[in-house]
Amino acid sequence: MRSMPDDTDTDTDADAEAEAEAEAEAEADGLTVGQVSTRLGVTVRALHHWDEIGLARPSLRTAAGYRLYTAADLERLHRVVVYREIGLGLDRIRAVLDDPTADVPGALRAQRAQVAERIDRLQRLGAGLDRMIDAHERGLLLTVEEQAEVLGPGWNPDWPAQARQRYGETTQWLQYVERSAARGPEEWQAVAAAVTDLDRALGEAMDAGVAPGSPEANGLVERHREVFASYFPLTREMQVCLGRMYEADPGFAAHYDGIRPGLATWFRRIVDASARAHGIDPDTATWR
Repeated sequence: MRSMPDDTDTDTDADAEAEAEAEAEAEADGLTVGQVSTRLGVTVRALHHWDEIGLARPSLRTAAGYRLYTAADLERLHRVVVYREIGLGLDRIRAVLDDPTADVPGALRAQRAQVAERIDRLQRLGAGLDRMIDAHERGLLLTVEEQAEVLGPGWNPDWPAQARQRYGETTQWLQYVERSAARGPEEWQAVAAAVTDLDRALGEAMDAGVAPGSPEANGLVERHREVFASYFPLTREMQVCLGRMYEADPGFAAHYDGIRPGLATWFRRIVDASARAHGIDPDTATWR
């Protein structure tokens, strides 16, 4: 036996009949909210809001209370949509449409100036994104010629690519490329000069017999961390790991021992001593 329809079915049928009635009336007298929403590409919610605030009200209603928009209503809505798309606020749109003394060209010129500023800001943002993408992919945004000029003849232009391959998935690589994207040749020249000055100071301190753990040695360790922050923030434990690498890696060892024989080992010792003074065991330090 077929069950009797419940109240929900009855309400649904009634709604459908009312919608059908409204659609039929709209054919002759105007457009429903749904039809206008589809035609203009705006939401029903927006149309209801514009109605509530008196910006664009439908002139007609069906016997069932459905809103209907006339051709004149639709023309006003077209103008609202156009002005909204170019960025005018609803209050400004109301003034443009309803105030006969409104300076429409002036309002549009002011909006045009704001659009131009926004375009310029977006273009600068796009250029910044391009540099960030290049920095992620290349590491160093300098030509080979600029690298040789800024970073010196001992610089290997393959190093950034090698660093990306080795560290490209690390947080430190991301921090490095964010700094790199904001730098040009002059900024990198300042970084290179700071590194050169530090290397010179390390060599001179070793020559002078500065002992690991002394205030002078600890000051140089802090200076190394400050200079290295040009690439990415360096914790004390990470610095211990770098000291080990400087001593063990043939390339780094050659660089430091080229400044002073034994400098790589001496630097590792002053870093270890400073770490111990801060409660860090160099033998168990990790990259963190």
